[in-house]
Amino acid sequence: MSLGLTSLATRFRAPSPLAGRLARQSLLFALGEGTFMTGSAVFFTQIVGLTAAQVGLGLTIAGVAAFLAAVPAGRLVDRFGPKLMWSLSALGHAAGFAMWPFITGFRGYVIMACVMQVVGSLGGASHAAYTIDVLPPDERVKSRAYMYSALNVGFTLGSMLGGIALAFHSNEVLRALPWATTAAFLGNAIAIRRLPNAPHDDRTPAERTVKLPGPGPLKNPGWLLTTFFGGVLWTNQVLLNVVIPLWLVEKTDAPRVLLAFLFGTNTVMCIFLPMAAARGIRDVTTALKAIRVSTTFFVISCLITLATHDTVGWITIALVWLGHVTVTGAELYLSAASWSFEAELMDPRRRGEYAGAAELSGTLGKVWAPAVYTFLAMTWGAAGWLVIAAIGVFAAAALHPSTALAGRFLRQHGPGVPSDDPLDQQAPPVPAPSMLEDPPLSTSGDGYGPPTARQRP
Repeated sequence: MSLGLTSLATRFRAPSPLAGRLARQSLLFALGEGTFMTGSAVFFTQIVGLTAAQVGLGLTIAGVAAFLAAVPAGRLVDRFGPKLMWSLSALGHAAGFAMWPFITGFRGYVIMACVMQVVGSLGGASHAAYTIDVLPPDERVKSRAYMYSALNVGFTLGSMLGGIALAFHSNEVLRALPWATTAAFLGNAIAIRRLPNAPHDDRTPAERTVKLPGPGPLKNPGWLLTTFFGGVLWTNQVLLNVVIPLWLVEKTDAPRVLLAFLFGTNTVMCIFLPMAAARGIRDVTTALKAIRVSTTFFVISCLITLATHDTVGWITIALVWLGHVTVTGAELYLSAASWSFEAELMDPRRRGEYAGAAELSGTLGKVWAPAVYTFLAMTWGAAGWLVIAAIGVFAAAALHPSTALAGRFLRQHGPGVPSDDPLDQQAPPVPAPSMLEDPPLSTSGDGYGPPTARQRP
């Protein structure tokens, strides 16, 4: 028994002390976010006094604000350093959540929602730039997978806390919910400030004003296409959270209580399986292999789910559950591949800006999916599911030439070319081919290979 527990502890040990600290930060972030998200619908309708339609409209407006702020936020990250911007984002989140109990009416809700989304956009760009900047190349994917697991643990615990708050059926408890989230985000900001500086955090004021040579990510068609098609593949989350649940309720004889079991299964898989899914992913080539595996799971999920329209009883239950398991497999392998694309295809001097551009094009790749996929599945039935599967296959196939185009752009304009960036002048430039071919991940030590993780807001 003790040997088994030791083996289990070894298997889920952090890949490095820094990865462990980053995982604890991910858990704090998700704990706060998950706590508020669980009770947000009730909070906005009962405390702020909004209708459901106003909540949805406000979130849409805030989403547009975050979309427009993505690239400027990334430039701020590159200018002032990822850790500083990341900690400021966490503080901004804490202040924003503390303000929610004092917001009344639709106008105040929209303003606050926009502020929170823009702050979140800054945090997302900062987090992506920091983790890639500070982690050694052979640990990036493995560490991101470990952080992804911690993120899902945090969301699970946060959902439990939010559910406990809702169980009191008290408006006073609901008003305190944002302050509990504020405490978590203050802890998150402190945890971030205690992390080691990334290289771009240590630049002097003079170095920060140096203009980088060459074109930015908005002029890199390969990067924009890669993140766009990655966004299309991330529509697996629309199947997971929207289309399959609607299909279960309206098109099958499965009991609605099965939905709780489905989401529970997804959560457990995203806690325990990211590192297994990421094993062996170390560069663009192996990431594209993971994309093919992810797309295979995506297609299988579509085929299984469409078959449940004509099944009955326990067969329907089993197939719906299997469809959810396979679409979660698509999520896990896509996560691992996405981390590798970020690490290999971003210009290391412009990681914040590249992360912002990725948010921009990735959003365009998936924003249409809820309406389109719901229409296809619910109106066209089996034919609609086949079209959804074909969309996934097309996006996966298109990623192969787009990543090659992004790699060529990086070799032509990346750190292998003359640069005025003081960081590049302090050390010999990295040969261009190494941007696409990091050393293989070590298979010794902890016994598991590269990582995967859930997408962070």
